Amino acid sequence: MDLSTSYMGFHLPHPVIPGASPLADNLDTVRQLEDAGAPMIVLRSLFEEQIVREELALTQSVESGSESQAEAHTYLPWPTRFVLGPDEYLRQIERIGAAVSVPVIASLNGTTHGGWLAYATLIEQAGADGLELNVYELATDPDETGAAIEHRVVEVARDVKDSVSIPVAVKLSPFYSSMANLAKRLDALHIEALLLFNRFYQPDIDVEQLEVLRVNLSDSSELHLRLRWLGILFGRLRAALGATGGVHTGIDVVKAVMAGADVVQVVSALLRHGPGRLKHICAELTNWLEEHEYHSLKQMRGSMSLLHCPDPKAYERANYMKILQSWTG
Repeated sequence: MDLSTSYMGFHLPHPVIPGASPLADNLDTVRQLEDAGAPMIVLRSLFEEQIVREELALTQSVESGSESQAEAHTYLPWPTRFVLGPDEYLRQIERIGAAVSVPVIASLNGTTHGGWLAYATLIEQAGADGLELNVYELATDPDETGAAIEHRVVEVARDVKDSVSIPVAVKLSPFYSSMANLAKRLDALHIEALLLFNRFYQPDIDVEQLEVLRVNLSDSSELHLRLRWLGILFGRLRAALGATGGVHTGIDVVKAVMAGADVVQVVSALLRHGPGRLKHICAELTNWLEEHEYHSLKQMRGSMSLLHCPDPKAYERANYMKILQSWTG
């Protein structure tokens, strides 16, 4: 069975990639992922806040007197809350590159045009084979328009793309007013891939401790939103398409590829079950394809996308009505 695919300019033996997560923090785990068949390794994101805090600390140490005392220590997180600081992140890229034979993809998480973009160049110099730009921003300012937010995303992606020669992928959230137009504008920058979607971790509240909680791992139900937009964008972009969020089984991979994905990223399933889960998902994918007499992944890709519908708007509305009418008590 030919499971091969292309993503970010790399020819991969199969489409199931471990996504950005703590799994890449430990070299032994990274080697386990490669042994389980990981076609590339994606590091957890380096956050804009980490870089800004390091720059502020350096400036303060140079410009402040030895007896000075900051009045607000905690307006940014303490460095100990970040597993990998900026310099350590660069060293981790080097260590992983030396430990595995598959492509190593770094990740930057930010939204502004600050000096942190210089880290894109440093990441390339550290040996990363590609860079994932993880755009994570909540639109909380009532005076800022959706168009302004989307323009900022495009400008940040342009700056990153212009600063490096390695392939760049952009990971978006689903909360933009015109997703198709934003995807088209990003594609015009010649980014190599578009990832759908970043997970906005929804807060819960501990009413006894009066604290905001917590990180929740995904389940397969979160894939549905990704399927919609993969199906809409397939065949309309030059960039490769990736699904991230809600992929837990081989059948989830089948659905994503049918909608139009070139690859899927898996995180929660690996955090729950360990690196070996990757091999299990690939085996499920292979078995399904063989049982349904497919010869390759390419044969299936995009078969359920809107590209095969003459009137996508009518299709989407008809599908909406059909779903609402399908409920039975």
